[in-house]
Amino acid sequence: MTATTTAPAAAGEAADVRAGRREWVGLAVLALPTLLVSLDVFVLVLALPKLALSLHADGTEQLWIMDTYGFMVAGFMVTMGTLGDRVGRRKLLLAGAAAFGAASVVAAFSTSAGMLIAARAALGIAGATLAPSTLSLIGTMFVNPRQRAEAIGIWAGCFTVGAIVGPMVGGFLLEHFWWGSVFLLGVPAMVVLLVIGPKLLPEYRDETAGRLDLPSVALSLAAILPVVYGVKELARDGFRLVPLLALAIGLVIGYVFVQRQRTLADPLVDFSLFAAKAFRTALGGMLLFSMLGGTTMLFVAQFFQLAQHLSPVGAALGLLPGMAASTVSFLAAPVLARRVRTGALIASGVALAAAGMAILAFVDPAAGPVWPSLGFAVTSLGVGPMVALGTDLVVGSVPVRKAGAAASLAQTVNEFGYSFGLATAGTLGNAVARAHGLPAGLHVVAGAAAVAFAALVWFAARNLRPAA
Repeated sequence: MTATTTAPAAAGEAADVRAGRREWVGLAVLALPTLLVSLDVFVLVLALPKLALSLHADGTEQLWIMDTYGFMVAGFMVTMGTLGDRVGRRKLLLAGAAAFGAASVVAAFSTSAGMLIAARAALGIAGATLAPSTLSLIGTMFVNPRQRAEAIGIWAGCFTVGAIVGPMVGGFLLEHFWWGSVFLLGVPAMVVLLVIGPKLLPEYRDETAGRLDLPSVALSLAAILPVVYGVKELARDGFRLVPLLALAIGLVIGYVFVQRQRTLADPLVDFSLFAAKAFRTALGGMLLFSMLGGTTMLFVAQFFQLAQHLSPVGAALGLLPGMAASTVSFLAAPVLARRVRTGALIASGVALAAAGMAILAFVDPAAGPVWPSLGFAVTSLGVGPMVALGTDLVVGSVPVRKAGAAASLAQTVNEFGYSFGLATAGTLGNAVARAHGLPAGLHVVAGAAAVAFAALVWFAARNLRPAA
């Protein structure tokens, strides 16, 4: 199948163009890398003690093994989304899948910590191609708004399925095989994608796009990487000169990057996309969710282990109802959106998430793990409309030729949100936990999230509507 440019359908035509069996099977193929990348992140946490012992990795090397992947994904996401619009989304996806599979093999058979860190960096760069490419291809394959929302719900649900399956599969592999086996999980999925993808997935390339502006690529990396490094280090070790300086440098370069984009005929990031109210509101809501939701999940996991004295497996089981609830929520949100206005549905979901946070804000450590597990599950049940429908609004509110750039912005917001959440709410919660105990830290983080989500309810109901 050769690269083609598909003209975007008019709003009325889009509602009549329905995807068939080929597109739904293609979605299953696209879901594979999404599921496996999510699973890969969670199994590494389990594998770290064994691989650190085997590779004689010190504390600093262990941190780089964990963080390098996230740094590279965050740094290259915007570039890869825009590059896919220019060279072809399917082509970039397949190239990224091949690179991800090869880097996974190198990681699995690494003989030193430095070799594994380099492999993790390559995995991050390859991983940065996968999310925006799959999401923008979904926008191309599913033109009908209802079907697109359902497809994105399934795609988003794969992240939580990976989180559910990851600890179980990882635990089994680490019990019966060597630590490198966890890195080989994604290889079969990437092989399937490389074999079947060219037959089922359409190609889309924006023939009107200009050349990729390499100075903009360099500026984006020089802005994003120091910022991500700075907020991660501030969250981990508190206020120190080096991360503060890195953060300041990143912000200054970011300002230069924004100014350059406004002068280019073919910018790396088209800031005119933010003119759409649904686009900027959905991105802002997703940023808030990833900031506070991800940080709260981390505190709940620590609460189970440190305050409730559960084993890592017990803590994972405590989180399991919430993971299952979020999966159900991702799948149900597009179906409910057929009968309920998008803004009202998202606002209702946020209100439910706020209620779950309120439960966590008042949980009693002496009451056992039931109430924190319930609070996390209620919060997770409210996540689906914002994440699934919000992502659909981001992709659906821009022209088809800009879908890759929009998808990359949506994923970059999630990456930044989690890091900023740890640096802000996480730092505050840790400070309270050190002074008054871990339950107090959880109460502060969950309480702040409940208040923030309650404010978001009104804003979402007023500003979030599907694109015309």
